Amino acid sequence: MKRIATIAVTALAPISWGSTYFVASELLPPDRPLFTGVMRALPAGLLLTALARKLPTGQWWWKAAVLGGLNIGAFFPLLFLSAYRLPGGVAAVLGSAGPLFVVGLAALLLGERARLWTVLAAVAAAFGVSMVVLTAQAQLDLVGVVAGIVSSASMASGTVMTKRWGRPEGVGPLAMTGWQLTAGGLIIIPVAALVEGAPPALDGKAFLGYGYMMLINTGVAYWLWIRGIGQLSATSVTLLGPLSPLTAAVIGWAALGQALSPVQVLGMVIAFGATIAGQLAASRAGAAGAAGAAGAAGAARPKAGSFSSAEETDRNVSMDLTGDPVRR
Repeated sequence: MKRIATIAVTALAPISWGSTYFVASELLPPDRPLFTGVMRALPAGLLLTALARKLPTGQWWWKAAVLGGLNIGAFFPLLFLSAYRLPGGVAAVLGSAGPLFVVGLAALLLGERARLWTVLAAVAAAFGVSMVVLTAQAQLDLVGVVAGIVSSASMASGTVMTKRWGRPEGVGPLAMTGWQLTAGGLIIIPVAALVEGAPPALDGKAFLGYGYMMLINTGVAYWLWIRGIGQLSATSVTLLGPLSPLTAAVIGWAALGQALSPVQVLGMVIAFGATIAGQLAASRAGAAGAAGAAGAAGAARPKAGSFSSAEETDRNVSMDLTGDPVRR
């Protein structure tokens, strides 16, 4: 039950990101995606860092910068470049390929076995998303396609490296999220200034939209995402990603009056079903790995009675420490 609850809470992050398209089109100034990226990331990062009351130390200054660059600083501009040069459906499909990148990188860097059912679930989810968002009029642009693929690879790399590096001792997900958002926002600022120039004038709707994007869509959502990475496998977390374009389609239908064809509804069912199947596959893989580790520990464990009470306590504490996620 605890795992199900963690998955459900983590899923709120991509669901929230699915509202980005509606908020951007209805409340924010047009043609300012990089400025929007800065407004999403930097204020939220500074706020979360202030709430956590912790700054990076030692090697975590550059690690936070790397993670912030992958998850925010590179991801946001490339995502927006892809969205501007491609039809929204094509950009969404390229984004839904992220789980496949994570499966490969997790196998390479984390030792998470790339199981057939997990790969099939990721492919099926991407296929379902394509049924929802692609149209017959969709056209490809090489720069946009490359930007979309690299943005997916950047976010996937950030997810895997967040899992690999873990967190420094005594630092929670709130501080980690704040560090990454702050670093990512600072990286985007010079790019935004060079490409878009001075910030636009903001009206009441824009302040409302940016407030939502900063607090809920970015601050809370990325905190839930990074928290989920710490408690679940990288593959399990990233397989929740297709919920974002599905949420965008539902909001478009409910709030903007956009029609959903039978093919799109079928695609939503396939993508959602693949997301559920992916979680079940990841859960079975985690249970099998835990059982194997427990068996190995049991084989190596000395016979009962060979430790005094104090020695047994020290031994259990030692095992608990070594069983924690990697912290470097």
